[in-house]
Amino acid sequence: MLDFILDIWTRTWDDITSGRHAPLAFRFILQPAVAGFFAFRVGRQGARDGGPLYMWALVRDGVQRKALLREGWAHIGKVFIVAIVMDAIYQFISVRWFYPGEAVLVAVVLAVLPYLVFRSVVNPLLHRRSRR
Repeated sequence: MLDFILDIWTRTWDDITSGRHAPLAFRFILQPAVAGFFAFRVGRQGARDGGPLYMWALVRDGVQRKALLREGWAHIGKVFIVAIVMDAIYQFISVRWFYPGEAVLVAVVLAVLPYLVFRSVVNPLLHRRSRR
């Protein structure tokens, strides 16, 4: 079982770090950039409306957590699906097979994590700016 998990992780890491000459390498720039765009747009709107800091509320506020997760998924869901499709195309081109677990892991790394990071940075910065 451990060998199976290690094999998936190794293959995924090789795909992520395969370099700029890999097929569809532009996805490593495009998907985080689109996720960052959505995070900036939503973070700016949240700062204007006086909403809570996204990550802080997500971690600390159990009442709002479900609503915040739905809101985040509404913004990042399309980018996540596109990341899975692009990884499926990449896998078919490079290894002639589709590994769904690897596609989901790559989509999380390329879409969800950048969204959370950008939104975590943008929201507090714009909150401070709107208070001044």
